[in-house]
This record gives sequence, C-alpha cells and structure tokens, in this order.
Amino acid sequence: MAPLAVSRWAGPVALLGAGVAQAWALAWPLPFGATQGEPLPLLQLLALALAVTQWTRAPTAWSAVGRGWLFATGWLAGTFWWLFVSMHTYGGLPAPLAAIAVVALAAALGLYYALAAGLFWRWRHQPLPRRALALAALWTLAEWMRGTWFTGFPWGAVGYAHVDSLAWLAPYVGVYGMGALAAAAAVVLAAAGLALGAPVGRPWGRGVALLGVALVVGALSPTVGRGLAEAAPGYTRSSGWLNVVLLQGNIPQDEKFNPGGGVPLALDWYAEQVQAAVARLPSPGLVVAPETAIPLLPQDLDPAYWEGLLGAVARGHSTLMMGLPLGNWTDGYTNSVMAWAPDGAQHRYDKHHLVPFGEFIPPGFRWFVELMHIPLGDFRRGPLGAAPLVWGGQRIAPNVCYEDLFGEELAASFRDPSLAPTVLVNVSNIAWFGDTVAIDQHRHISRLRALELQRPMLRATNTGATAVIDHRGQVVQELPRLTRTVLTGRVEGRDGLTPYARWAGNWGLWPLVASCLVVLLLAWPRRGPN
Repeated sequence: MAPLAVSRWAGPVALLGAGVAQAWALAWPLPFGATQGEPLPLLQLLALALAVTQWTRAPTAWSAVGRGWLFATGWLAGTFWWLFVSMHTYGGLPAPLAAIAVVALAAALGLYYALAAGLFWRWRHQPLPRRALALAALWTLAEWMRGTWFTGFPWGAVGYAHVDSLAWLAPYVGVYGMGALAAAAAVVLAAAGLALGAPVGRPWGRGVALLGVALVVGALSPTVGRGLAEAAPGYTRSSGWLNVVLLQGNIPQDEKFNPGGGVPLALDWYAEQVQAAVARLPSPGLVVAPETAIPLLPQDLDPAYWEGLLGAVARGHSTLMMGLPLGNWTDGYTNSVMAWAPDGAQHRYDKHHLVPFGEFIPPGFRWFVELMHIPLGDFRRGPLGAAPLVWGGQRIAPNVCYEDLFGEELAASFRDPSLAPTVLVNVSNIAWFGDTVAIDQHRHISRLRALELQRPMLRATNTGATAVIDHRGQVVQELPRLTRTVLTGRVEGRDGLTPYARWAGNWGLWPLVASCLVVLLLAWPRRGPN
C-alpha cells in the first residue's frame, strides 16, 4: 500500500489529539447525539494503526515507538486528568506540580503501548489478517501489563468505550477481549480507508472496501451490540429479588474528615436515613451506605451512636451494609465494609486491592505524599475472593471503590459456583475528583463488571453514580449526582457462571495472555520486518 505523506508537526499533533479524543469517547457525551461504542472510539485506534504502518516519516521501529507513546500519553492523560483535582484542590499540591504528576503518570503507563506500537511496526507489510491479529494481541498485552503490573491501573481501557456496542462479547472474553476486537477492527478500517482513497486499483476494490467499512461500523454500533446482547445465551438464572435502599450522603470532600463539619453531618444524616430505611423496607431488605460513610473508627464513636443504629436494624427486616475504617495501631487499619443483620449476625469485608498513594505509600514516594494534605495511610490488605454475605436468599459480595476495575479479582469469588455471589455491591467515595467525568467512567466500569459476570451491581456512593445496574449491564435506577438523597428500589440476584467467570475465576487473566502469545506466534511476519 502506498505510504501517507504527513508533515513533521501535523503528525504528532494529530496523534496527541487522537489520544485525547479516545479519552473523550470513553464516557463524555459525544456530539450529534452519539453515544459510547459508536464509530468515534474506533477512529482513534485507526489513527494509531495508520501512524505506525503507513506514514512516510516512520522509517524505523523507534519512530513507531514514539508515535505509540504520544498517542497513549494523550489518551491516558485525557482519561484520568481528574487526578489533578484530588492532588491540587483537595491535596494542596501546587497546580504545576499536580499537572506534571498527571502527565508523568500517563507518560509512564504509555510506555506499554509504545512497546506494542514498536512491535506492530514489524507487521506493516503483512497481509491484512496478520496485521489485524497482531495489533489485537499486542494491544491486549499492553492493556494487561498496565492493568496488573506494579499493582495495576487499568482505568479507561479501550473496551469500556464499547460497553454497549460489544456488550454481547463481555461474558466470554471480558473488557480486554473487547479491546482486542476493537484494535483488530481499527486495522481493518485503516486498510479499507486506504483502499477507498487509492487513485488506482481493481474496479471492484473500492466497492469491497466500502462494504467492509459499513460492516465493521455497523457491527460495532450500540444498537447492534445491545440486540446481540439480548439474543445471547443467558448463563445465569434468577435467584430471587431483594429490596434495596442506597444512600448518597454528598458530604463535601474538603469537610469529610473535619470534626466540626463533615464528620457530624455524616454521622447524623446516615443514622437518620438508616433508621428510616430499615423501618419501612419490606423483607428481605438491604440498606447500603458508601465507602467511609462513617469517617471514624468505631472505637472513637460514642457507644450510644452504635446502640441506636444497630438497635434500629434489630427491630427491622433489613441488613445494613456500611463502609468505614476498622483496626487499631497494633493490628493495622483496613478500609472495610461491615454488615449487620436483624438477627445479630455480622459480616466484614476488608478491601483487597489498595490504591497507591491513597491507601498505601509505594517505597521511595513518601516525599511526594508529604507534599499533599490528604489523610493518607498504609492500610492492611484484605483477602482475595472473600466469602459473601448471605442474606435474604442472596449471596452479596461488596467491593470498595476502584476494586470493581479488576474483573479478574471479582471473578475469584466465582471459583465455587455454590458460593459465588448473586449480587455485587460497590461502595465508593470519588468526591476526591469533584464533579468530573470520573463519575461517568466509574459507572461504565461497573456496567462492564455486570456484563462479564451477569450479576447485578449496586452502587452506593458519596457523590455519584449511585445506581442499580442489572445483570445485562443496564442502569435501572440512578440518583442525580452531587445530591444528598436516597434511592429505593429492587434488584434481581442471579445464579450460574458465565464463561468469563469460569476461566477468569480459576486462572485470572493468564488464558488471555497465553492466547495473545499464541496469536503472535501464528501471525509472526514470514518475510522479516521489511
């Protein structure tokens, strides 16, 4: 194929812009009424595929590395730019340092994709099927490395942009497999676009290329994706209904740990709402308060507070599930979820996947943490695949904040089908990031976990998105963001295992990694890199 002539400065600027547009396609409202999963999320990867293989100014693999790194840096910085809010607005870090920190993190994580682009350059003259398979495998391996190495930070993986268009694929291959298909589709679109723009060619060539574009774009549309998801086999069955109340306190983050402001506000409001909810909710019921809804250790509260709260639970027909810190100086502290049932039974969940800099300080970075005024600490890690709470005929598994970003870790609870959760509950406080797209991105993350495991996801958050998501990944009910209010609804639990729950629950992401390596071996360039 003929190379594309791109100027020295236009190319890098276009790649950075394509990366930022990829971030936009993940959750921002799109122009002209479009939604996530429509052609826009494909166009960015298409630009990357063209940049690596077709630009005249890409004579070496190192040029491809640089272009892949530019794209990934723009994409990742545009995805989690809201970290700036937590570091500057709430942490007091000077704005220039906070901005540098966000870009530095994006640039460091972008190295995985730079490596993938450099390797993909070897396939630039290979037949289309090999090119498509190669980028799919290399991109997936880069996503896997970002999502697992050094504790992992897979926020904004490409598959989340296709939560509707590729919903049917989630129960089989998960978010990383969805991203692999998107990468392969981008290569096909790139080839078809070049064929359409070629000045000469076989008479039927452009017709075939146009048909290919229409088929790929149509197949990856939300309308088709949702239709396929509805028609796909149901690997789960109903385990009954549960009445739920989800509490959204909207406690301002700059007051949340203030003894004279946010602390008494949280204590009073949650106590009032819990007592009202457990008194009126029909049996069986579940009342959920978000992460650190109680911002103090239990031993630091007046015993009368707990007597009033748990006394109300004992008189009702609902279990209370609430986020709060637990522990002591001797044994260490945990970011936890406690549940209390009317019969006096208790259940405790300690967060397993801790946030670097937020819940533990990586070696060598204490100096950076000390620049901010955020109540950070080294928490103790809970077990992976903890037993769920059994209540109301359901097995209810909580997870805390960005733990629902790691589908393979949630799947660890599905190894034994008889003990697998029937309902997932995410408690979060992302008020650290203000009124930003982080709220919308996190909703997409929870939707994809529901799709992968075919389980409903209840989200109880401080500022949003507090919602009931069904096992098909659809938002059934949602509270307005940044409001202090209550969601009352019902959720249908589900039994049974999806293919993804089976293989990810038993082997993590290793089957996906092995598949990518096999694909690369089978598609390896037959005539070398030239």
